[in-house]
Amino acid sequence: MNEEKPNIIYIMSDDHATQAISCYGSTINHTPNIDRIAEEGMKFERTYCTNSLCAPSRATILTGNYSHFNGVRGLSDSFDGNQQTFPKLMQEDGYQTAIIGKWHLGHGGLSDPAGFDYWNVLPEQGDYYNPKMICQGEEIKTDGYVSDVITDDALNWLDGTDKNRPFMLKVHHKAPHRPWDPPRRYENLYEEKIFPTPKNFNDQYDNRANAAKMADMRIEDLNERDVKGAPPQGLSKEEIRNWKYQRYIKDYLRCVKTIDDSVGEILDYLKKHNLEDNTIVIYTSDQGFFLGEHGWYDKRFMYDESLRMPFLIKYPKKIKSKTNTNAMIINNDFAPTLLDFAKIVPKEEMQGESFRSICQGELPENWRTTIYYRYWEHLTAHNVPAHYGIRTDNYKLIYYYGDPLDVKGAIDKKTPPEWELFDLKKDPTEMNNVYEEPRYANIVQQLKQELSDCRKYYEDTQ
Repeated sequence: MNEEKPNIIYIMSDDHATQAISCYGSTINHTPNIDRIAEEGMKFERTYCTNSLCAPSRATILTGNYSHFNGVRGLSDSFDGNQQTFPKLMQEDGYQTAIIGKWHLGHGGLSDPAGFDYWNVLPEQGDYYNPKMICQGEEIKTDGYVSDVITDDALNWLDGTDKNRPFMLKVHHKAPHRPWDPPRRYENLYEEKIFPTPKNFNDQYDNRANAAKMADMRIEDLNERDVKGAPPQGLSKEEIRNWKYQRYIKDYLRCVKTIDDSVGEILDYLKKHNLEDNTIVIYTSDQGFFLGEHGWYDKRFMYDESLRMPFLIKYPKKIKSKTNTNAMIINNDFAPTLLDFAKIVPKEEMQGESFRSICQGELPENWRTTIYYRYWEHLTAHNVPAHYGIRTDNYKLIYYYGDPLDVKGAIDKKTPPEWELFDLKKDPTEMNNVYEEPRYANIVQQLKQELSDCRKYYEDTQ
């Protein structure tokens, strides 16, 4: 007799950093419902995106392939829905499939969500209040706050599923993406609280590649729309910076609170309808985010706050509660893993690897100890140069190659190539570039060879 296939609920927020999740040790935020997934399942400590930008990450998650394979290297690229995706394969296998919330891969023609029996998505970034939605190709109006609208529609869809067939539901939240507009019920949350700034909040970008100095994502650059007003008169430059940080981080965390509420509603629904045991629940984000580290907001860089993603998974039938792992996974791995749990074999090879066995306590032989990253969108928003690199247990090597190449939307202006090397054991906050230090010469040589090997393995030749 065939074992019953699991239901899958994949919950993804936008720009939710691990630093703002309490089960990851956050000192600034409490997320009790998201933490429930970790309590009842497994926490992955080292999950990394392979291109820290919304649309490219989403395309990678759907296809299991790097940006140069799936065609979405930057925000100006259209997603080709003809290619293999894990929802398509699940739908063909008999799964009931739906995506509700932020799609951010375009709509109309080939960019419409494919492989879903039901789709109801935000156009582009979408609005926080009374958002318009594109439901099966038709624009509809909604009333309410975006996180609540998405959650309510997700639960309504679950109500209508065939109880004799498995389902795969993707719940994609807009929050906590810029401009960080909280709901009315939380607009005064944390009002009296003063949040501590990160240790490297006052980074001066010394002893680093010029790329860090060039980037215009500094907290002091946040505009009045971002921080919902102008700073009081008479403040010093430093005081204005701190004032903006407090406004930024409070609104960011207020938006996160709505995501935690949503997760709680979904988990409670599963329990109420006796769906817990045979349902995989995942919580993740599309990439990391700077919450004042290096004095920044946004993402794009290969520094850990931007590179690292949360990934929590529970499946009572197969995954032990309160477990965690330091195994390195990348967002390319999500698609093959979900297919593996569903016992579906891809028709075409994916660049990611299934980590199902890791979820069940067994590390595969020769599991990766290095991850490869590439940011393509040269000098677009926030003036971040294109770069690629690798991260190992102990080191991070980054090459800013300074060329827009043929990337759609990239700024046609070259910058001088430069390298960064960080000794992550001695310098976990990545403040000290040791690339030129003679004592690291052998390490540089080894890592450059490993970087070359990764590029060949993933067929990234440009």
